[in-house]
Amino acid sequence: MAENAFLEHIDESARALDKLIEHRAPKVGIILGSGLGSVADALQDAIVVPFSLVPHMGISTAEGHVGCFVVGHLCNTEVICMRGRLHGYEGYASMEVAWPVWIMHALGVEVLIATNAAGAINPAFNVGDFCVISDHINFTGRNPLQGREQDALATRFPSMYEAYDSALRDAALKAASSLHIPAHEGVYIGVLGPSLETPAEIAAFGRWGADVVAMSLVEEVIAARHVGMRVLGISLCSNMACGVGEDFSGENVIEVASSRADDLLKLICAVLACL
Repeated sequence: MAENAFLEHIDESARALDKLIEHRAPKVGIILGSGLGSVADALQDAIVVPFSLVPHMGISTAEGHVGCFVVGHLCNTEVICMRGRLHGYEGYASMEVAWPVWIMHALGVEVLIATNAAGAINPAFNVGDFCVISDHINFTGRNPLQGREQDALATRFPSMYEAYDSALRDAALKAASSLHIPAHEGVYIGVLGPSLETPAEIAAFGRWGADVVAMSLVEEVIAARHVGMRVLGISLCSNMACGVGEDFSGENVIEVASSRADDLLKLICAVLACL
């Protein structure tokens, strides 16, 4: 894609979405992962826009991902939610996975809250606990900034130091403590998938310092930091990782995530109140 075409396509996506959401101006974007999409049901005066209506956007094919934007008021804050996301294992290039983040930035979004369901590597974590992400390891082998086109949007070499905003992390952890919601701070490792990790891989990731693992989030966070957005990452431990606990199914992941969506909503609202 030529440099000018990249910017033109971002602009086309953003202008189309802006029209579909009736020119609202959300400052916070929220990505809702597997089984967590019901958080979007709490938005008031909501407008729903399927990904398929936005030019140059992919569509979600993963279980538990509806694949739409939802704009509305959440806890007195106007937000734009992604009810579902795009993944590399669906066949999307890294730039395509990052695309909706760049669209949200073009609409004026300044803060990104990225959530997902993840496997717990740290044996001190339990199924149903939340992990407020302090840092990540990108083990996907991909990067949405690879290439030349993205230079036209922002610097090619953005710093990833404190990629996960410390003030937002503190707000989430304090809220979890006051609300008696089990939460930890930890390192996330992102893999490409779709095959699940082997026990040997999980053991290696643990030695590297990873606490949770899943197949999303890192490329979105890189894209967000590329354009200067503040980021909060929250993983729900929907299962224990392979070799740490018993084997599990995708249905179990969705079930656990769905059961904890209300607590995720409480954490998000507490963070929004601090902005």
